[in-house]
Amino acid sequence: MNNSFSATLHILLHLMQMEKPLTSEQMAAFIDGNPAFIRKVLAGLRERKIVDSSKGHHGGWTLSRAAYDVTLYDIYIALGSPALFALGNRNDNPQCLVEKGVNRVMSQTLADAETLILERFKHLTLEEVGAEFIHYLNEKGQAQ
Repeated sequence: MNNSFSATLHILLHLMQMEKPLTSEQMAAFIDGNPAFIRKVLAGLRERKIVDSSKGHHGGWTLSRAAYDVTLYDIYIALGSPALFALGNRNDNPQCLVEKGVNRVMSQTLADAETLILERFKHLTLEEVGAEFIHYLNEKGQAQ
């Protein structure tokens, strides 16, 4: 299972909340990950002008666009359009009519599902994901 999309959303939400740059080490701690992984992921986002980086004593990573201007689709594309599903077709016996039928139905079903997901990603912004998170924190804080 590839969780780079989820991890990227996680660190971008932290960036959205901060008023100062964060280092890859700080972000790695948020996801219990590796700073090299963070730098690799964010390099693709930098190319798509989603994040910026600065060097030096007070350097680090920041969002380069407002969170309302970054869609989940932008992030998905910046990550190289990773596979959305871990499911696949069997191709052990390509002459088998049953296998052909299963593969055809599965391929179409997965393509339809992918289209729906990507359309949703095009309309869901980082700010909206963050608002849900903030709402959850506020409710949790009120309950305590």
